[in-house]
Amino acid sequence: MLKQKLCSAPILALPEGSKDFIVYCDASNKGLGTVLMQRDKVISYASRQLKIHEKNYTTYDLELGAVVFALKIWRHYLYGTKCTVMVGVAQ
Repeated sequence: MLKQKLCSAPILALPEGSKDFIVYCDASNKGLGTVLMQRDKVISYASRQLKIHEKNYTTYDLELGAVVFALKIWRHYLYGTKCTVMVGVAQ
């Protein structure tokens, strides 16, 4: 089952009106990554490498940067809807 999932292409869904969205954000010392989901279906993925000045940021600042990155690129989906943001800070 896992091998099949890893070898198959991810399937993206179209957003359904103004239903609630969930945005998952994470950051590392290499880059930022986010996933936009709605009703347990992936709508979109986004990631980017860190800029040179961002490599000195703390983990919390990088996580916040991932949230800002996600909200900026998906604002056309999220504007006027309820949105839950999940941030992956390991304790």
